[in-house]
Amino acid sequence: VASGHGDNMRKILIVGATSGMAEACARLWAQRGDHLFLAARNPSQLQSVGDDLRARGAGRVGQQVFDANDLSAHAALLAEATQVLGGLDTVLIAHGTLTDQERAQQDVAYALQEIQTNGTSVVSLMTLAGEQFAQQGRGAIAVISSVAGDRGRQSNYVYGSAKALVSAFASGMRQRLAKQGVHVITIKPGFVSTPMTAHLKQGALWAKPEQVAKDIARAIDQGQRVVYTPGFWRWIMLIIKHIPEFVFVKLKL
Repeated sequence: VASGHGDNMRKILIVGATSGMAEACARLWAQRGDHLFLAARNPSQLQSVGDDLRARGAGRVGQQVFDANDLSAHAALLAEATQVLGGLDTVLIAHGTLTDQERAQQDVAYALQEIQTNGTSVVSLMTLAGEQFAQQGRGAIAVISSVAGDRGRQSNYVYGSAKALVSAFASGMRQRLAKQGVHVITIKPGFVSTPMTAHLKQGALWAKPEQVAKDIARAIDQGQRVVYTPGFWRWIMLIIKHIPEFVFVKLKL
């Protein structure tokens, strides 16, 4: 849909813009001349990503140092992005942390902090963007959830439960806002090779961020609803979701 020329140019806010998947998406959008507003925590990383995107041909690049856990700053971020880009029609919410499950099992404050970072802070941004887009009668909100949200597993259920919140919230919001011209896209990546996952052992199921970014960009352009990326995760999770609980409790997943 968006070619980067004239009326088709997208005006995109990217939250968590320095994450591997978000940066790969931003490069695709920069190459077609879209206008981008980047929000992330690390000022120097944010600057270097912004410079790279300008060099790649982005129509306009704005940026703001932003901590998603400061919920009081969310409305101002959307307002700033809208002003700098001269409008806003797409939001990609891509921030997150990989929870240390062992620590979260013993440290309640840490577990709740992780659920805020990966869950409730996303709900806040989606709510504000949803209202703005509903008022203008168009827009796309793409949110990076995870296959981990499809079923709680002993290895990562604190992270998974935050993502389950995001997926369920996006599902209801998608249904509510569809009539108002707003697309809500739930992105469910499997294992992706990024700095966040660099310490994990990687095998055949792992994907490169560039591959995932193509799926995300296509989903936004085509108004898809729920996207597993790479696509084979849809079938893996279908199986995992349907394992009976009495069998599931005995598995090492």
